Amino acid sequence: MKPSPTDAADNKVRLDKWLWAARFYKTRGLSTEAIDKGHVRLNGLPVKPSREVKVGDTLELRMHQDTPRTIVVKGLSGVRGPAPVAVLLYEETEASKKQRSEAAEQRRLAPEPAHSQPMGRPTKRDRRQIEDLPEAPPRGEWNERWSASLDDGD
Repeated sequence: MKPSPTDAADNKVRLDKWLWAARFYKTRGLSTEAIDKGHVRLNGLPVKPSREVKVGDTLELRMHQDTPRTIVVKGLSGVRGPAPVAVLLYEETEASKKQRSEAAEQRRLAPEPAHSQPMGRPTKRDRRQIEDLPEAPPRGEWNERWSASLDDGD
């Protein structure tokens, strides 16, 4: 029997169970952990995993990227079913979709982090040149000159 979007006893489902059934998290443990860390907000407020979700509630999820997803609960289910059924449980707001697509475009256009470094490890020749640089004052002299000592206060 396929679970339907309204396949919940008395239309009450725990938040962690709903997030798992809607396939936002792979396990209930991961959904509980995300809620405990404050990555999930229900109607703009931080919640506990045992909070019951109702149709029409607004959820803000901060998952992998920095941009949060804002979704509206359209159906309730405590059973994890196939992905096409899970998609019927929620609807993402247009503002959230636009914000996520803009963030994805910025990530796509951002320079590769590895290209910001001109080269990798120093070669043997580079290490020799580094060793030939003039030395800084010995550590002891620097410490005596600039450090605060407990004996200086007397």
